Amino acid sequence: MPLSEEEFDKLTRIVKELRLTMIDIMAWSGGAHIGGSLSIAEILTILYFKYLNVKPDDPRWPLRDRFVLSKGHAAAGFIPVLAKKGFFPEEELKLFNHFGSPFAMHPDSNKVKGCDVSAGSLGHGLSMAIGLGLGARYLKQSWKTVCLLGDGECCEGSVWEAAMALSHFRLGNVIAIVDRNKLMIDGRTEEVMALEPFADKWRAFGFEVIEVNGHDLKELASALDRAWQAADKPVLILANTVKGKGVDFMENNVVWHYASGDSELCEKAKASILKGGE
Repeated sequence: MPLSEEEFDKLTRIVKELRLTMIDIMAWSGGAHIGGSLSIAEILTILYFKYLNVKPDDPRWPLRDRFVLSKGHAAAGFIPVLAKKGFFPEEELKLFNHFGSPFAMHPDSNKVKGCDVSAGSLGHGLSMAIGLGLGARYLKQSWKTVCLLGDGECCEGSVWEAAMALSHFRLGNVIAIVDRNKLMIDGRTEEVMALEPFADKWRAFGFEVIEVNGHDLKELASALDRAWQAADKPVLILANTVKGKGVDFMENNVVWHYASGDSELCEKAKASILKGGE
């Protein structure tokens, strides 16, 4: 269903809080994959606070929807959204990437409450989502699996093998989302390894493709509503985003793929986020 004004206001507030927490994590941890975490703030927020059926007090609830962060290096965005959802206290985030902490630069499903799949090596998430989708079908369960990929990892051949299998098995219970921020660690995707015509490639593999502004909560809601109703055809939501979104000096700048910052820089980044929400 379309977002109500109350939902929109709530989600917008959470998005801003999430981005501020990401900057804190960059400081607490000594560094983070900040650019590609900031670009998925709206996607993570709307998934966890509107669509995914999960129980923070029962992280392994068998009937929960599953989420796969294929772009596992964006743990600095994913782990704080789990905290904000209530899987664990936000105070624990101050130990992000410290010795003995369950929170590292890539999420570990054996250590992080609410994390369904360990991630880190790129190109594997969509294949794992297939297994979850087939498992739900075999068990005759209605839960969904959502897989969030980075566009840079779509250079991996394993992504396209998974796409072919998803279409072959007609897994409408798996929803793929690509964070299309057009930058990867070495530069622009179209210069490192061109992806375009990107949407047409997914269509050629048998997907229904829905292109959206990945920072527009209402467009995301419309796309997810459609994807949630899919029956026998996989859906790919191509979310056009901005790497470093919300921090003016980080936006569309590959330098901020991974970065650290002193207190002065972090305060400057947080001021930019707060100003953008005025």
